Amino acid sequence: MPTARESLLQAAEAALAARPWPAVRMVEVAAAAGVSRQTLYNEFGGKAGLGRALVRRAADWYLDGVERALAAPAARGSAERLAAVAEWTVRAARARVLVRALLTGSWGPGLPSPPPAGGRQALGPGELTRAARDRAAAALPQEPARRCELAVRLALSYVVAPGEPGQEPAAVELLRLLSAPNRRAGGR
Repeated sequence: MPTARESLLQAAEAALAARPWPAVRMVEVAAAAGVSRQTLYNEFGGKAGLGRALVRRAADWYLDGVERALAAPAARGSAERLAAVAEWTVRAARARVLVRALLTGSWGPGLPSPPPAGGRQALGPGELTRAARDRAAAALPQEPARRCELAVRLALSYVVAPGEPGQEPAAVELLRLLSAPNRRAGGR
């Protein structure tokens, strides 16, 4: 059974999916979670705290997906695993508006306030890209960190400027080509 905090976050996420953040009412979130409004305020301090927790949850959800993509069986080569990270990045940004905002830095008025720049818990495109790159570099020590970062940045180009439906495989194929050893360069 989910904790009160988890139930509140699920209810707030569902409310945000249904309407803009300024229209989300704390009493409705508490009722949907099956807890009192006081419990919501005890957990998050208010709507701003709940919004920050939603943003953090979205970032964690995205990074957990990066780790799942990288945890593919070792039989899959590193290029395929990096391509899986790119595919996940596009899918995650399409699935959740907060992930898209975190990855692109584009915060609309219908979203909770963006995390403070340079703050202790600053989250944004640079921080998430570096976190994904670092996870990929740790999971794929044979790959240069720049190739790991390339996977995320290539995917972000599809998030910011989506192609026609069904074009994502072209980006993934490009990533595979860029990740493959170059015979003319002697596999450098």
